Amino acid sequence: MRRSTPIRRRHNPADTEITPQIKHAGDSVGIIFPDHIVSNRSSYSSLLEQGGLGAGTSIVNPQNSNRHSNRHLRIALFAAALLPLGGTSWSAETAALKDVFKDHFMVGTAVNRAITMGAGFRRGPEQAKQDVALVKAQFNQLVAENEMKWALLHPRPGADGYDFRAADAFVSFGVSNAMDLAGHTLVWHSQTPDWVFAGTNPPPPGVTNAAPTPFANPSASGTNQFGRGRFGRGFGGEPFGRYTGPRASRDEMLERMRDHIHTVVGRYKGRIKVWDVVNEALADGGTNILRNSLWLEIIGPDFIAKAFHYAHAADPEAILRYNDYGLENPAKRRKLITLIKSLQEQKVPVHAIGSQAHVNVSTTFETMDQALADMATLGLPIHITELDVTSAQGGQRGFGADIADNAATAQGGLVSDADRRLAEAYAGLFRAFLKHDKHVEMVTFWGPNDANSWRAGGKPLLFDANSQPKPAFHAVIAEAKAARAKK
Repeated sequence: MRRSTPIRRRHNPADTEITPQIKHAGDSVGIIFPDHIVSNRSSYSSLLEQGGLGAGTSIVNPQNSNRHSNRHLRIALFAAALLPLGGTSWSAETAALKDVFKDHFMVGTAVNRAITMGAGFRRGPEQAKQDVALVKAQFNQLVAENEMKWALLHPRPGADGYDFRAADAFVSFGVSNAMDLAGHTLVWHSQTPDWVFAGTNPPPPGVTNAAPTPFANPSASGTNQFGRGRFGRGFGGEPFGRYTGPRASRDEMLERMRDHIHTVVGRYKGRIKVWDVVNEALADGGTNILRNSLWLEIIGPDFIAKAFHYAHAADPEAILRYNDYGLENPAKRRKLITLIKSLQEQKVPVHAIGSQAHVNVSTTFETMDQALADMATLGLPIHITELDVTSAQGGQRGFGADIADNAATAQGGLVSDADRRLAEAYAGLFRAFLKHDKHVEMVTFWGPNDANSWRAGGKPLLFDANSQPKPAFHAVIAEAKAARAKK
């Protein structure tokens, strides 16, 4: 068994004091601190030791007082009280997540080519520079949002069908900034080109024997810009339409999988430390353990074990991860446990569990606490791989990490009191991560700020579109301080 080993150093910065400035911030959101707390500059930890908000502290909005426990009020309190005043923007003096949590776990983010290459993807040049500064300041671990998925990395068959430019830029960016890197993803039912599944064998009965869609846009001429316009619907993945043409044999599929894994993992051996080897193979509902994908249909259930063995052979030192979404759901979590135990019995080199944690503001500490406790029984490190918390009224509709076909938009706008609810949700999640930090080795956000999020309409991250810290950021920092105060 192999574990990633984040560097853990002890640090004890002074607790945040309730200053006149923070009192002003509290006043603006309906939190009234008594004069004696301000004049004595009572600290966060001292208020915790008192077991509450402090004598004389009141909440102007009685609805909040009725709805939340004292503990939850403290979360809201410090999320609000630590808000930047007067439109203060993010700066180098802002607390860094990677430093605040370095005694517990690594904190990472997904990045796109605008950040790693300066390319025009979602953001203009100046905005991209701002995003780069935020990434460098706040995070110590990176994953490529899309650039290492099969459809972008290997859009056409054969050794000359690879396009490594964006992936190489991602690795170069991470290495030059001394960040740990994760590769995402080697085998997935989505964003996989049709050529991977195509062959001469007829599809099974009941499947329309349609002509294969083009392997890639003929006009692309080796370029590999992401988007529907480039690739059309020529993927076997579900968001793009299921491939229904003549199929490859099991042996052909295994050979293609092995060649792809050996080429990609071998290219970045020693630089990418963690790989999402298989992504989202579990079925969402019903009694079946595995999703009905073309990988399963053509190869059989051992495609997962084969992929891990191929990856291990390509880089014996890499940490190999199984990654999936919706593990907050007990039924799906039971499927995960069944799958991983089966792989462990077969001596398959699975070294870590990746839990995506694409959740919404209704997700509680209790939910995540139980999920982590159950996953910890597998005896493997837990990596929170794709964290975001949508504030959209519609909640979560699409779960996968395919940003090109995201359905998790802000249906009907944001929930009422979105900033507060987001702060409380993140506080609960990080309280759970901290409680289980013996097992949780990294927490990776799916994007550094709202502008770079696949769920941008739901304002799901700790930093807004201008890279300014939101109340949720301060709530997360407060949880780290509370954890230190208890030790």
